[in-house]
Amino acid sequence: MRILLLFTVLLSLPALAQNTLSWQEGMDSPKASLQNVAWISGHWKGEAFGGIAEEIWSPPLGGSMMFSFKLVVDGNVNFYELGHITEIDGTLWLQLKHFDGDLTGWEEKEDTVDFKLVKIEPNKVFFDDFTIERISDKEINMYVVIGNEDGSLEEVQFNYKRQ
Repeated sequence: MRILLLFTVLLSLPALAQNTLSWQEGMDSPKASLQNVAWISGHWKGEAFGGIAEEIWSPPLGGSMMFSFKLVVDGNVNFYELGHITEIDGTLWLQLKHFDGDLTGWEEKEDTVDFKLVKIEPNKVFFDDFTIERISDKEINMYVVIGNEDGSLEEVQFNYKRQ
């Protein structure tokens, strides 16, 4: 299951991705600040992977927006993520780490899963194969390209409601 849920950084998925964009070598990230994505802050909950997914995003503070993610399946924590969107050199960068339900880390101690900013719109932010879309003040969608155990790739949608 770990491989199924591990977000992958991919070069190009034009036929697969309907709501995500991929970082291409030689691209420059657009100028952006945390104020462009402050609408993400809040407590969000939805269904995913046969369970309940919960995300909590802090408002911008100290040059970042911190988040935590939890997936609960059959009453047990399947995995966590901890991460942030941070401002670096006039643009945004999303970084995260994964943890099992017992807080055993998936990535090596010094490693993170990183997503460069590809494009930004007033109600949508496109990181590399990871998109966050504001539907309303009470609803957001997240789209992420994941790798399956068989090596295939798919774009998965998470629909969240504000709690």
